[in-house]
Amino acid sequence: MAVSAIGAVSLDLDDTLWPVWPAIERAEHELHAFLGRHAPEAIAGLSIACLRERRDRLWLQHPELAHDFSALRRLSLRELLAPHGHGEDLVEAAFEVFYAARNRVTLFPEAGLALERLARDYRLVSLTNGNADLGRIGLAHHFTAEFSARGLGVAKPDPRCFAAVAAALDLPPAAIAHVGDDPLLDVEGARRAGFLAVWLNRRGERWPHAEPPDLEIRTLDQLAPALEAIGRSRRPAA
Repeated sequence: MAVSAIGAVSLDLDDTLWPVWPAIERAEHELHAFLGRHAPEAIAGLSIACLRERRDRLWLQHPELAHDFSALRRLSLRELLAPHGHGEDLVEAAFEVFYAARNRVTLFPEAGLALERLARDYRLVSLTNGNADLGRIGLAHHFTAEFSARGLGVAKPDPRCFAAVAAALDLPPAAIAHVGDDPLLDVEGARRAGFLAVWLNRRGERWPHAEPPDLEIRTLDQLAPALEAIGRSRRPAA
């Protein structure tokens, strides 16, 4: 990697800033309850697990939607509700119930203060394959830009995701650190794009690939000191 000062940090969202599955499970329960009130005939005999299986089958049938979880969720609702005479109004209302709950996340304990510190020294952008909404969550003020697989039309680890971040920041890839929990989507994707690849390894797992990440941290509050140390090591000698 070329020597370059780190000027920006790209952050994954789900399972990096917050645990995602508690929010998804709560959202699925609220959606199921909503459908039970407004379209009971559509979900008669269908558990939450059954609805999840139906959606997963649709994902396999529609690979063109692999980067767009919102479109996939709407499609699954449409196919569930339309045979019972329900239209787009109920599809959108049901999606909103799910989406509002999906964005009621609980940050990892250190994440809030860590973001505040990082935002003081670096330009922050988000780069996610998911459909979280930083505005709804209340974190958008920390970020100068937001990138999602849905908006980009491709998902990590596709190099076009990282190229879009570098272009928007007007920085060389080596001047951007990308941080995420997924070894392939985040770390390998960032490395191949020339970013400083940072693995957020909260559970202390073994690295699964041959070449290690450029940096490994256990919690997000370890990132700013680590980047400062890298900056000092890259600084030209006087």
